[in-house]
Amino acid sequence: MKRKYLYIGYAVSALALFPATGLQAQEETADSLVNVAFGTMNREDVTQAVATLNTSELLKKINSSNSLIGLDSYIGGYTGNIWGQEALVLVDGVPRDASNIRASEVESISIMKDAAAVVLYGSRASKGVILITTKRGKEGPMQIDVRANTNVFVPKSLPKYLDADCYMTLYNEACRNDGIAERYDASTIYHTAMGTNPYRYPDIDFYSSDYIRKAYNNVDVTGEISGGNERTHYYLNFGMDYNNDLVKYGEAKNNYDLRFNVRGNVDMQLASWLKATTNAAVVYTNQYRGRGTNENSFWTTAGTLRPNWFSPLLPIDMMDPNSESIQSYIANSDHLIDGKYLLGGTSTDQTNPFANLLAAGYVKEKARMFMFDVALQADLSSILKGLSFKTAYSVDYTSYYSEAFNATYAVYEPTWAQVNGKDMIVALTQHNIDKKDPNEYVGKSMYDQTMQFSAQFDYNNTFAKYHNVSATLLGWGYQTQSSADESHESSDYHRTSNVNLGLRAAYNYDHKYYVDFSGAVIHSAKLPEGNRNAFSPSVTLGWRLSKENFLADNVDWIDDLMITASYAKLHQDLDIESYYMYQGSFTKDGERGGHYVQWHDGTAGGWVPTSILGNNPDLDFITREEFRVGLDATLFDKLLHINANYFRNDTKGLLTQGASTLYPSWYNVGTNNSFLPWINYNEDRRSGFDFSLQANKKFGDFEVGLGFSGMVFTSTAMVRDEVYEEDYQYRAGRPLDVYYGYICEGFFNDQADIDNHATQTFGGTVRPGDLKYKDINGDNVIDSKDQVELGKNGWAAAPFSFGLNLTLKYKNWSLFAMGAGQTGSVDMKSSAYYWNRGTSKFSEVVWGRWTEETKDVATYPRLTTGDGTNNYQNSTFWMYKRNYFNLNQVQLTYDFAKEPFKKLPFVKGLSVYCGGTSLLTISKEREHLELSTGVPNCRAYYVGFKASF
Repeated sequence: MKRKYLYIGYAVSALALFPATGLQAQEETADSLVNVAFGTMNREDVTQAVATLNTSELLKKINSSNSLIGLDSYIGGYTGNIWGQEALVLVDGVPRDASNIRASEVESISIMKDAAAVVLYGSRASKGVILITTKRGKEGPMQIDVRANTNVFVPKSLPKYLDADCYMTLYNEACRNDGIAERYDASTIYHTAMGTNPYRYPDIDFYSSDYIRKAYNNVDVTGEISGGNERTHYYLNFGMDYNNDLVKYGEAKNNYDLRFNVRGNVDMQLASWLKATTNAAVVYTNQYRGRGTNENSFWTTAGTLRPNWFSPLLPIDMMDPNSESIQSYIANSDHLIDGKYLLGGTSTDQTNPFANLLAAGYVKEKARMFMFDVALQADLSSILKGLSFKTAYSVDYTSYYSEAFNATYAVYEPTWAQVNGKDMIVALTQHNIDKKDPNEYVGKSMYDQTMQFSAQFDYNNTFAKYHNVSATLLGWGYQTQSSADESHESSDYHRTSNVNLGLRAAYNYDHKYYVDFSGAVIHSAKLPEGNRNAFSPSVTLGWRLSKENFLADNVDWIDDLMITASYAKLHQDLDIESYYMYQGSFTKDGERGGHYVQWHDGTAGGWVPTSILGNNPDLDFITREEFRVGLDATLFDKLLHINANYFRNDTKGLLTQGASTLYPSWYNVGTNNSFLPWINYNEDRRSGFDFSLQANKKFGDFEVGLGFSGMVFTSTAMVRDEVYEEDYQYRAGRPLDVYYGYICEGFFNDQADIDNHATQTFGGTVRPGDLKYKDINGDNVIDSKDQVELGKNGWAAAPFSFGLNLTLKYKNWSLFAMGAGQTGSVDMKSSAYYWNRGTSKFSEVVWGRWTEETKDVATYPRLTTGDGTNNYQNSTFWMYKRNYFNLNQVQLTYDFAKEPFKKLPFVKGLSVYCGGTSLLTISKEREHLELSTGVPNCRAYYVGFKASF
């Protein structure tokens, strides 16, 4: 086993593991406290850009196992990342994957957006934090909650590829277009179309009922137990999740995914001044896959294997009984399918998903995860009023390994003939051999370990009734180590140490005027000595205008109004890819590049060229410099809540080697031979405006809740080391997610049109029916210099993203719906489904191909047996607007009244519900967005119940 990497980090922070300030704090209402960086804060005193979602409350309206459910429908600025950057996920303050816990375990989620909110976490959190806090027990009698659901997943759509006879007909057309002989004769096409003999004239449809189900099923059950007394609170969660698979062919009919999880969170009052917290969780997952569906190979091949290429099965009763070689193959085969078939194939298809599923065996993947946290909190008020101390330790272990059975198998390529008026296989060519190992073996294995330690002093006090002071001094560290077996994913071991020290000092006057200073000293071993430490400061100001007399006395429809502003400069090494990039290094044969020197290997004439990469002893941290202003308001007697932020952050000092403008050309000897150093030079800017609006109103027995959130987002490459011949090709000043491509001017109509147009240099012979591109720079040549900005891709965040949520409640009935969408970005239809190259199968889009007869109405280039490089370029021809709204989930719930259970006092509540997920996409490009040429996108329908005891 080789260690893959080792990470150590330390940060000054409040207690991240356990955000509740103690047992007493947990008794406060769910909305009164907000989990912030390493602690909790009264909601009214939060001045940073921190948005929260009460997942526990949300799950009363919907069913989901996804711990991040609902964020894109409730939180402005969240699009899977935060303000266009990938955030660090913390579960109870520990770096963990969000998929490691289920939604039923989660109490709330804090989305920490601005730099001031995450500064105490140090470098690792410099792009934002998603802080997930799990549930805890409360004082009271034991309560048991049970939830069970069954889900049916139905593909939204399946790819539509041409039948074998249509494919062959159009492939012949492609041959004629290319001026070569047709490949398929009329008789073969006819017999294929008529289904005369599907073994001799195959027509493989991966998406038929022979291979896949119309739907697959999922079942999940969750049990929760909670309660406690004045000294101990406890929370337990038990969960099970099981599903089968869409593919049902061969061994895939046994495919399944199974997951068990157990969590226990306990809070203890050890003494009047001392509290302890312990969390433990275990996750157990098993997965079974028939070979051919592991790693999605079935679905990958489904989009490439031509429908007429070969028959997966060859019937024995159609084989020549007088052929000794054929009968020998039959007699000696280890894989006689159902006693009726040999496996089909070709010399280039000696393995295929069908044969794999029938003969190759299976893979059983197993993962085991253990998560453990322990913390102590001491009240030191006897020493100094308002002083406390916290310390915590956590350790996570994850082990993964696979057990597998793998059999090598032979496939046979048939020679068909007509014998006595019947189709018969008169000869077989064997490819590969049958070889079966009777034993299972252990395949891939991996191991991960994360350890964390934190310690902090907190001070909170109020002077003269109005002067509220708080401070924190703390340290936080974690270490992650991963290992994998050498034959699969092993990699070089490296140890990295980051030390973060931090301080927070805050003051507010009567919860009206706020000032907060926070900072962290961070460390990175990726940088040269002398540059490995840096200080990241932040300042936040807040002003509650609703407490000013000029508003409080004159405007009665404003319940609460506060404006905030923050500035921060964070230092990070996340965008420094590896270690020693500041340091020159000698490598034989110039593998890393650099200045040529010579070394002698001790043999006659043994001078060997070696290279050295340029040094940069001044390589430094990358910085995130940010300014933000925010507004938080509650209006009209708590009818409407508004939160909004304008932000602008500049990422400075991104690495480049200065090859274009900063160093002479002779620094760069060649691809593998250069002594260009890595330097801090490039700069990016991300700016935007996010908002969340939530309205709630009750009319007698009828309640309505409506929420709308969103973000306007812009990213810009501010500084780049670059040189282009044309001004319009410079990346500086343009969006980071810009799509470059060609402006398509339609199809070439004839040879004269081609001759009179600029020469297109993408390879192959340009013919009528090929795409024609605009000569932007007028040099009579179409090449990369003619690529222009086509639009924003929105890979990090669309120019405008938004979310909606709706709650309707009448007496015991409730209806909930939520969704999310975006506008302003573009994308390309560039998958193999659209770019049908000569050696792949054809999808239905080719029906709109260009021909002499359809040239005026064609929607697709001419067909070709080549790779179609001229046509398959990013251009306006393939571009579409990625504007859509997804209805992510709808659920109807009925809560039974308590009266029917009076005779069953142990039953405290019962609800039944039904709903669906991924139900609807509203878009001009709906069919394309719902289509997947890999594993199908599915919508789910479910029913379930909740019961409390």
